[in-house]
Amino acid sequence: MDAALFFVFKTLLNLYLLTYLLRFLLQWSRADFHNPLSQFILRVTDPLVRPLRRVVPTWRGLDLASLVALLLLQLVATALLMFIATDGISGSGMLFYYAVLRILLSLLYLYFVVILAHVVISWVSPGHWNPLISVLHSLADPVLRPVRRVVPPIGGLDLSPLFVLIGLQALMIVLRVPGYLA
Repeated sequence: MDAALFFVFKTLLNLYLLTYLLRFLLQWSRADFHNPLSQFILRVTDPLVRPLRRVVPTWRGLDLASLVALLLLQLVATALLMFIATDGISGSGMLFYYAVLRILLSLLYLYFVVILAHVVISWVSPGHWNPLISVLHSLADPVLRPVRRVVPPIGGLDLSPLFVLIGLQALMIVLRVPGYLA
């Protein structure tokens, strides 16, 4: 029972942290913020990001307050998960290392899912518009564009998602965290 509760707690925590990462990525990719999904993410993250904006400046049009909020929440979440799983917390250096590593892994996993969904939607429902499809395209295009320059379509088939997915999977294998933090 303890393992199931730990799983539920960790999953809900990771989903909440994912909203902060998505907030930053949606702004970085210049996604439509009138989209219902974008509006949901803004409303969920605003209570923490809005006060941080007074202290954390923007940089080149990017809202760094959402990244600072993500890092602070990730530090707390990592400390909580360490404490629950091991009855202790590592030093502050290791805690920061694991928090940043968890953010990077979340970013890689998120892009893996986004690009995979982008590919499946392009096969199943090409040309149809949906708010979720719009967000997926906005998130996937900045990552796929550089690869498309190097790997042009072959016979009308775009292989760039395949190469990006392989690269993302390789990076996820290289970056490892203890099982209770993954």
